[in-house]
Amino acid sequence: MDHGLKRTLGVSDAVVVGLGAMVGAGIFAALAPAARAAGGALLGALALAAFVAYCNAHSSARLAARYPSSGGTYVYGRERLGPFWGHLAGWGFVIGKTASCAAMALTAGVYLWPGRQHAVAVAAVVALTAASYGGVQKSARIARLVVAAVLAVLAAVVVVCLGSGAAGAGRLGGGDWTAGGLLQGAGLLFFAFAGYARITTLGEEVRDPERTIPRAVPLALGIALLVYAAVTVAALSVLGADGLAGSAAPLADAVRAAGRPGLAPVVGVGAALAALGSLLALVLGVSRTVLAMARDGHLPRGLAAVHPRRQVPHRAELVVGAVVAVLAATVDLRGAIGFSSFGVLVYYAIANASAWTLDSAVKGRAVAAVGLSGCVVLACTLPVASVATGAAVLAVGALAYGVRAGWARFGSGM
Repeated sequence: MDHGLKRTLGVSDAVVVGLGAMVGAGIFAALAPAARAAGGALLGALALAAFVAYCNAHSSARLAARYPSSGGTYVYGRERLGPFWGHLAGWGFVIGKTASCAAMALTAGVYLWPGRQHAVAVAAVVALTAASYGGVQKSARIARLVVAAVLAVLAAVVVVCLGSGAAGAGRLGGGDWTAGGLLQGAGLLFFAFAGYARITTLGEEVRDPERTIPRAVPLALGIALLVYAAVTVAALSVLGADGLAGSAAPLADAVRAAGRPGLAPVVGVGAALAALGSLLALVLGVSRTVLAMARDGHLPRGLAAVHPRRQVPHRAELVVGAVVAVLAATVDLRGAIGFSSFGVLVYYAIANASAWTLDSAVKGRAVAAVGLSGCVVLACTLPVASVATGAAVLAVGALAYGVRAGWARFGSGM
């Protein structure tokens, strides 16, 4: 029997789940590749990424209030644009975010036990899948603790860097940059903002979603932007754009440059906690999208089962966890940020197109149009390998939909 999911999350819980996904490994890892791409325009790239994320958040919140069920843009695209676009959004989200789950697990492994990162990553996936299986309220409580710890570490980085004698040694801007580099840097930094989607994909488990989701999404995004801006300014103040671009662990190097090398291991632990927090939120979001797609037959219908007591999509969570564990054990997915960014930007492009159809209000349509354009531009300016791989995956998804639709028509004609 297919039981519905229980609505237990309030505004603060939803904000914490979104922050757990956003204020994660992205801020520890994405600054360096973004600085390499954007150069002296790193802060501009951060602002552009945040602006596109705001447009996406605005459109997603409007849609989630109208369609408060699990699945996010998979549901919105299906309802507003047609089954194909919903399928394509869900396909891109599940594939891209599953790879991102493995990347987060490996990031935690690298910080916690270099050289044994695959074993640590698998253990992390198993533990957090078990936490997710225990119920969304338990997951929200864990996310609250992780967010608090990560924010404390990031606050320490900001205070140490800006309060040190080395502050001002780096340059906040004004170095060499190009328009293409600015856009690519924004596309890479967008990876760190995409976590607010976890709030909308949990729409079926949020109390009073018509009010809660439109409040929680922009609040989580605004807090994340303030944190990212403060951390970026602090790191730039001691390292500069060139120093950030050449760093493998930019925030740890920033505290060393600020004269506090003893804080570097603490930053490493914070990075691992952030990665684990992101992983938990990702498992929640991916499993709910799998649930929605299975309900409609785009994935095996057995994955639509909801546990009668725990009221979670337990089969979807176990399958997602198993796939991520296999990837974490066998594949190095450090290059998955670009691929994941491409898939997420396509996902939000479909969300904005869906939001355009909601009504004729000028503001809503203008924000949706800007968000759609921003997603397409940023996706196309990502590294070529990421664009090519992402396009190939979307083509496979489109082909799978066509085969399924053709088989259904053949069966109905018999």
